[in-house]
Amino acid sequence: MEPLNFPKNFLDFHRIFPSEAACLQYLEQLRWPVGFTCEKCGAVGEPYRIAPRPRLLKCRFCLHETSVTAGTVMHRTRTPLLIWFWASYLVATQTPGISALEIQKKLGIQRYETAFQLLHKLRAAMVRPARDLIGAEWPLEMDTTFLVHRLISSAVDFGNLTFQPLGFSRFSFRL
Repeated sequence: MEPLNFPKNFLDFHRIFPSEAACLQYLEQLRWPVGFTCEKCGAVGEPYRIAPRPRLLKCRFCLHETSVTAGTVMHRTRTPLLIWFWASYLVATQTPGISALEIQKKLGIQRYETAFQLLHKLRAAMVRPARDLIGAEWPLEMDTTFLVHRLISSAVDFGNLTFQPLGFSRFSFRL
C-alpha cells in the first residue's frame, strides 16, 4: 500500500489493515521506503526477522536490533498494532472527538487504563508544536455544515422552516 493512500471509510480501512502483519508492513514501509537500512552500520538489505518478536528486525551485518515502532507513540507497547491503528483511525475521524471509554468499548480493550493511555499518546502526537492559538489568526472555524437549497416537508427541521440538505462540506474561513 502507498503510505499516503489513507483509507476513506471503515470498509476501506479494514481492507487495507486486515491484520497485525499488514499494520507492521505499513509501518516498515513508512520507516524504510527504499528498504531496511541499519541505523548503526548503515547497511542496506533484508534484515533477519525474529518469529516470536515480529516488530524486531536484526541487521544481517552488525546484528543490531531495531524495532519498527521505535521513535513512535507505539514504542514498547504490548497492545497489538491493529488496536493502535484502529484507535488512531477513530481519533482522527470522529468529529466531536472520542473518549477513552468509547475506545475501550469499540476495540474490546479490557482495561480502561490501557485505552486512556493509548488515547493520551495519540492526542499528544497530533498536536503541532508550532500551532497558533485559537482565535488568533483564524477567529472562526466551521466543520460539517449544511448547504441548503429549497424548502420541503420531510427533511431536517430548523425551527419553523424545513430545508432539504444538499450536502456536507468541511472548511475553514476567516471573518
